[in-house]
Amino acid sequence: MRILVVEPDAVMRNRIELSMRAEGFNVEAVADGEDALDLARSFEFSVIVTELNLTDLHGFDLIKKIRGAKVKTPILVLSAVEATDAKVSAFGHGADDYVVKPFHRSELAARLRALVRRSSGHADRTVRVGGLAIDLDGKTVELDGARVDLTAKEYSVLELLALRQGRPITKETFLDHVYGHMDEPISKVIDVYICRLRKKLSVSTSGESYIGTLRGRGYVLREPEQEHRLLAA
Repeated sequence: MRILVVEPDAVMRNRIELSMRAEGFNVEAVADGEDALDLARSFEFSVIVTELNLTDLHGFDLIKKIRGAKVKTPILVLSAVEATDAKVSAFGHGADDYVVKPFHRSELAARLRALVRRSSGHADRTVRVGGLAIDLDGKTVELDGARVDLTAKEYSVLELLALRQGRPITKETFLDHVYGHMDEPISKVIDVYICRLRKKLSVSTSGESYIGTLRGRGYVLREPEQEHRLLAA
């Protein structure tokens, strides 16, 4: 999961970034609201985390501008402001959750994962596709009850497929999710990860794949029998 953190204080920004990376998130951190707005408009994030007291504009204005730009990414306010009025106003401007500093790493991570799940239409922490089970909180994968060992990058690719189950995902979206816009690996690296995932997930499916290819549109996670119907359509 890729998150955008907006925090003007360098020490706090570094703390949030390090703690969320330790929880398995891909983190992009900036100090200013305008920089955050540009990134939110240009790239896909799983969730945005922002302080209210920014240096260039108020957090409420940032949230309002993000929503005005038709960006539907979930927004969590992480602020030292604990007044009830501030919380109510944040929700009124379009925020989805509010956490008061100081924060506990595990709680913040749990709230972020819950936001991403809900925004993707998944109430439960585990996404199930046929015999495949992806635990979004535990970052584990099972196939017909047996553990499937994946590298961090392989899991990140499968995680995005699971969150958008049934919808095609382009290589560019995968690259943003796995690497962030600061890195520029060649798009063929996604083909490599997809190939590895298909091999690891085909053990219990007689060679059939959970990951289909839609020409010109990207990759999609479907049950194997659905994959055959999809390609035949």
